[in-house]
Amino acid sequence: MTLGLGHYLTVSSVLFTLGILGIFLNRKNVIVILMCVELMLLAVNINLVAFSIFEGNVVGQVFAMLVLTVAAAEAAIGLAILVVYFRNRGTIAVEDISEMKG
Repeated sequence: MTLGLGHYLTVSSVLFTLGILGIFLNRKNVIVILMCVELMLLAVNINLVAFSIFEGNVVGQVFAMLVLTVAAAEAAIGLAILVVYFRNRGTIAVEDISEMKG
């Protein structure tokens, strides 16, 4: 049995849906929200690589590598901001972060 484009798109859509559900269902933990954003970016990368392979060009794979680089930088900066915020406030609850508005 060979894997077709539909199989990759199905896996990608399931991962993307899990990421969206994780963001909307878990509003209390910032780290889980960041992990769900990463899951959504990986689902998009699966789409890019699958379409690139089935179309026969390398552009999608190169773009997927750029997205992975940006996602890694986003995760590192996001976690660094959370560590600094935790040191100052003592908590990383989403309710407390929303009080910083204004």
